[in-house]
Amino acid sequence: MDEGVSRPRVVVGIDGSPSSYAALRWAMRYAGLLGGTVEAIAVWELPGLYGWSAPAVDMDVDAEEARDRMRRELTEVLGGEGYGAVEMHLVHGNAPDVLLRAAEGAEALVVGSRGRGGFARALLGSVSQHLSHHATCPVVIVRAGTS
Repeated sequence: MDEGVSRPRVVVGIDGSPSSYAALRWAMRYAGLLGGTVEAIAVWELPGLYGWSAPAVDMDVDAEEARDRMRRELTEVLGGEGYGAVEMHLVHGNAPDVLLRAAEGAEALVVGSRGRGGFARALLGSVSQHLSHHATCPVVIVRAGTS
């Protein structure tokens, strides 16, 4: 195999919700079929940071603690071997913007149908809906319980 050729990338957004973990499992299977890699991206943003008012939360986020929690959750969802096959990223920013940038040139962008926020009866979360309209690659939206 030519070492100068890159493997297909599958980008998956995770947020700790059941549907994001279903999306992660789906992305792993799809990347396996393609002989590709999986990039799991968790995005964090402080409420109020981009608004007109000052944030009402502590600005000190322990990034290392968040990475450790992400590692534990990914190991729980995928098992030890599966976790080792995932490239993990914890990124500060606006979730749709970060995921759209990460998915540039990817084979697919995979997200859960609903994240942690929003209305429980909504069919799609605001992030997955935004991504489905603006991504430059195919978007796969996975419901919890379908992986």
